[in-house]
Amino acid sequence: MMKTLAVLTLLLGEDLNGTWKPVEVELGGVKLPDAVFAAWRLELGKGTYVLKGAESPDRGTVKVDASKKPGTMDVTGTDGPNKGKTYPCIYELSGDTLKICYDLSGKQRPTEFKTEKGTKLYLVTYKRE
Repeated sequence: MMKTLAVLTLLLGEDLNGTWKPVEVELGGVKLPDAVFAAWRLELGKGTYVLKGAESPDRGTVKVDASKKPGTMDVTGTDGPNKGKTYPCIYELSGDTLKICYDLSGKQRPTEFKTEKGTKLYLVTYKRE
């Protein structure tokens, strides 16, 4: 099963440090059942991420560019199933909701917050815990 990648730390004064819970996950145009990701928790802090609760824990770094609209990020795995892989992403923060769209093929940064059948686009909506 796909592993969640994850994101951010400090963003133009907006503190994203803390724990985020996925509330909606979609891959290639298909929404995943809540049971798949119910135990996942994304911990963000100081340019790093750690995904807990998945079959294989995942950790790595993130580079964020908040000057673009939507914001961009590059997520790079350092340990776990995504070690050595970099995924281009876009993100949007609204209050305590963080939305990230990843290209799991690693080829091209997404341009909108949606996925389509036959792609490796991965869209996750998180809520701050």
